[in-house]
Amino acid sequence: MLINPRRHGFTMIEMMISISIVAILIALAVPSFKIMLANAQIRTAGQGLLDGMQLARVQAIRLNERVIFTKDTQSGWTVKVESALLVIVQSRVFTEGSSAALVTVTPSAATQMTFDGLGRVKTNTDLSSTLTQLDISVPITLIAAADARPLRITTNSGGAIRLCDPNAPVGAGTACL
Repeated sequence: MLINPRRHGFTMIEMMISISIVAILIALAVPSFKIMLANAQIRTAGQGLLDGMQLARVQAIRLNERVIFTKDTQSGWTVKVESALLVIVQSRVFTEGSSAALVTVTPSAATQMTFDGLGRVKTNTDLSSTLTQLDISVPITLIAAADARPLRITTNSGGAIRLCDPNAPVGAGTACL
């Protein structure tokens, strides 16, 4: 009976080469993964704000009452029915999945917008400035400005709310009008 002296498995050299190849591939993938995560945070923040604004509009139409969308400076947004009680419909924390996102409000002092029973944007009861635009981005310390995909939420007096890309070419489906 013959015994086969060959051994099965990896040698130490083969294992070190495999580990080196994996390490190189990871080193190449990390920068693009960081960019992808930062842009995902922008998208998450934008979608969350858009959802809140659309919720306020839908509730105003459904209840046939004035509903207020308030963008808080730190914590997020709140939708409440404008009545004597100011009943809160829903509230969200802004940092849910988008802690690094920066939101710039236009006009700069605006914090809320009010929808009427027809879903149109109306003057706020407290006569404060009405939100017309929100720009969402990330700090340039996180990723380079050229790699960032900022988003913008625009509204008009008819109640239309749109999430768009301010850097998209004119005529593209995602371009801001």
